[in-house]
Amino acid sequence: MNKQSYARISQQRQGGFTLIELIVVIVILGILAATALPKFVSMGADARVAALGGARGAIAAASSLGRGQFLVKGGTTYAAENTTVGIENGYPAASTAFITAAGLNEDFVVVNPGNSTAGTTGPVTSSTEIAVVPKSVQGTATAATCFIKYTAATTSAPPVITAVPAATGC
Repeated sequence: MNKQSYARISQQRQGGFTLIELIVVIVILGILAATALPKFVSMGADARVAALGGARGAIAAASSLGRGQFLVKGGTTYAAENTTVGIENGYPAASTAFITAAGLNEDFVVVNPGNSTAGTTGPVTSSTEIAVVPKSVQGTATAATCFIKYTAATTSAPPVITAVPAATGC
């Protein structure tokens, strides 16, 4: 074989990937995507659980603020976040004003006291309870199991903040 024919053959071989190589790369990418996708899907639930943890902390802080205001000034109300929150038994009452004072009305849906049906609107609440549900699950069946509930103080007990366990599939 002379130099000219060798140069012609090498010029013809310079091309892109073969069809087999492209198929192998696509299959490998498909396998990687199939293993990574479930991890990304479960991150939504993890994010909601983390957001509920933050909401629980905000409710506890707002409750402590209300309690402190009551101990220092007395009275039946206190002002926070441009709203007036009622005080019952020395702690904030379960009301939408209290949720506003906690700073949760932007990212959460409020389930008002006395909600008698659990479902896409959220959990059942008594007349002394209020709950918050992440807006991302509003209108879905998950709303009934993905919430933080604040039960107002009684004459013999401080308020109770009920957090939903992470295992509920929030």
